Amino acid sequence: MSRVDGCPVCRSPDVRLFLERDAVPVQQNVLMPDRQSALDIAKGTLRLASCADCGFVFNSAFEPAKLSYGATYDNNQCCSPAFASHVSGLVRHLVTERGVRNTRIVEVGCGDGSFLKQLVEAGAGNVGVGFDTSYVGPAEDLGGRVRFVRDYFGPASAGVAADVVICRHVIEHVPDPVALLRSIRQFAPGARVFFETPDVEWILRGRALWDFFYEHCSYFSADSLGTAFETAGYRVGRVRRVFHDQYLWIEAEPAPASAPQPAARDAGRVPALAAEFGEAESRLVGGWRSLVERLAGAGGVALWGAGAKGVTFANLVDPDRRLVDCVVDIYPVKQGKYVPGTGHAITAYTSLPRRGVRTALLMNPNYYGEVAATLASARMEVELIDLTECASEDSH
Repeated sequence: MSRVDGCPVCRSPDVRLFLERDAVPVQQNVLMPDRQSALDIAKGTLRLASCADCGFVFNSAFEPAKLSYGATYDNNQCCSPAFASHVSGLVRHLVTERGVRNTRIVEVGCGDGSFLKQLVEAGAGNVGVGFDTSYVGPAEDLGGRVRFVRDYFGPASAGVAADVVICRHVIEHVPDPVALLRSIRQFAPGARVFFETPDVEWILRGRALWDFFYEHCSYFSADSLGTAFETAGYRVGRVRRVFHDQYLWIEAEPAPASAPQPAARDAGRVPALAAEFGEAESRLVGGWRSLVERLAGAGGVALWGAGAKGVTFANLVDPDRRLVDCVVDIYPVKQGKYVPGTGHAITAYTSLPRRGVRTALLMNPNYYGEVAATLASARMEVELIDLTECASEDSH
């Protein structure tokens, strides 16, 4: 593929396109009340490029104006015991290992506020302010120890003092991540920062086609994430992989202004992995479609999980709803809604027997144990298939 403009993180001109998908739904986590609105969702182009110098991956065709993060946006995952355990582990780490006690906390992109409330409750003397345009709930909680602002964190937030800034699963939605980091450094100048974001190497190595979608315009490796923070004036303390290596967790603090250091750049294996991924894309989609066709011939097929992964898989493999009967989600708010782009019905797992579903396809291995236990407890004769296992064996 041809070259595109420079890297948004390190400004290198050496960036290469490796993947293009046309007419993809621009949002995966909006609640669609009926099939027609799901079919009519705005579409965009996914044109992914990788930087040969720092390893950053980004959508060069991203148009922020196409997206809206309002009250109908909901990516809550805490109905899952596995994800709730992950969140609790992060809270424990912050309080016990990073000393987040008697601390003024700001969370940028707080969602429903559950993480911030857990963190404030867990650390003696903690108080917090959460910012999110999609927040729905009371303006205060925990007796006033937590406040919520239905807005972006920025110039209007300058009066909010912060010792710690938390930002989980937001930076991947931002086309200029360095600008976001500089803004946080400007308006919370002395704060330690803790970010969480998907690991692009996990996606590329696992051939997880369903983890590239329009809402996420910025994808980081451990190295490119460090480069972004250093470029924005932070000193990186630690980058580690969490949630069974799917996510990156970075801890940083403002670097002394008197001794600026050039940001390190190391692309690692990302450019090569990206090129291999792009070359395999059409073959992989065809393989998944053949698998689903074969399974559908033996009974109904459902996807498990109506989050971004399930929505993306449905749009790639069954855009006309010919093969997949429904998409299961345990989050009650999503049940009765429809998949953006395809219009598949989103249902509770209890509906599977009457729908004649014999096979459920799962795209996130972290949830396999709890889903298998749910089906076994309900005595459902539904075969659960972990698609990441299929991908690793290349058996489809």
